Amino acid sequence: MESDNKERVLVAEALFDAQKVTDAVAEGIAKIQNASTLEELKAIRTEYAGADSAMTQASKAIGKLPKDEKKEAGKLMGKLRADFGRAFGPKEAELKEAAENAALAAETVDMTLPVNRKPLGARHPLAKLMEDVEDFFISMGWQISSGPEVEAEWYNFDSLNFGPDHPARQMQDTFYVKGNQAKDAAGFVGSNMVVRTQTSSDQVRALLTRGVPLYIASPGRVFRTDELDATHTPVFHQCEALAVDKHLTMADLKGVLDKLAVAMFGPEAKTRLRPSYFPFTEPSAELDLWFPDKKGGPGWLEWGGCGMVNPNVLKSAGIDPNEYTGFAFGVGMERTLLLRSDINDMHDLVEGDVRFAEQFVMGE
Repeated sequence: MESDNKERVLVAEALFDAQKVTDAVAEGIAKIQNASTLEELKAIRTEYAGADSAMTQASKAIGKLPKDEKKEAGKLMGKLRADFGRAFGPKEAELKEAAENAALAAETVDMTLPVNRKPLGARHPLAKLMEDVEDFFISMGWQISSGPEVEAEWYNFDSLNFGPDHPARQMQDTFYVKGNQAKDAAGFVGSNMVVRTQTSSDQVRALLTRGVPLYIASPGRVFRTDELDATHTPVFHQCEALAVDKHLTMADLKGVLDKLAVAMFGPEAKTRLRPSYFPFTEPSAELDLWFPDKKGGPGWLEWGGCGMVNPNVLKSAGIDPNEYTGFAFGVGMERTLLLRSDINDMHDLVEGDVRFAEQFVMGE
């Protein structure tokens, strides 16, 4: 038993090294004085006064020292703790005040600066594009025409040479609307009403009301039963154009398309035509577009449809196809915007996030 007590005392005396703990506290106080942040000061306290510090270990060892040594050891540890505390407290207060002053300085608002309290927002790039297209046709002396979005089926299909069994007339492609029969400005009484699937529906109305020669562009909103995804939307915008005059040919059509491509995509843009079929034009063609972009050019991309006006369309408006010819074409406005602005997802155009529109403010 006596040997065990002697062993504990020796261990305690080894842990309680007065000089070692005094030097450790002096080192800690010096670091406190040089600390520049509260985080640094906290780390110093943990190192020199924490559970694993020399000061804490020495205090624990006092209880195992001989009685004649405990009193002096206790006095020493009390003095060392007081010295450490007197150094730590004022330094902590000093650093807290400095941190608060820095935070206040960073958050200071100059109340004399002019402030616009109402954000200006930004116009949607699609609206700006529609204006650009209108300006293009007006610059050529054409007229801008607009028709109703809820349209008589005759204008939307029959007058454009869509047969009664044409797939586009089926419910899966067209929104049909219940309504009373009504006589329009041209004197036509409509039966079935639809939400227009194309702005071409305004072309025969313009032929009936304005006569020939006729040069019109019909930009506007159209509706089809498509699902919203990255490249489709049930509500979108088109610009259909119609020219009816004597002696018009496909060469005139190609010339207008080339000018429109340059106006929309820059001086190096060009178009090409591929044979196709549309009920309201004959011959008909798919319109392809090429223009250089930041990636060196996307190659040929489909842009719209075009062709010479089908004689049946002219006849439906009372125009003699032996005396007059015409050409027509249509391009999607969303597709035009996606291509020239390098936008990859149709959702960006329809979700109404002002941050999207703000990207195009400088372009106006």
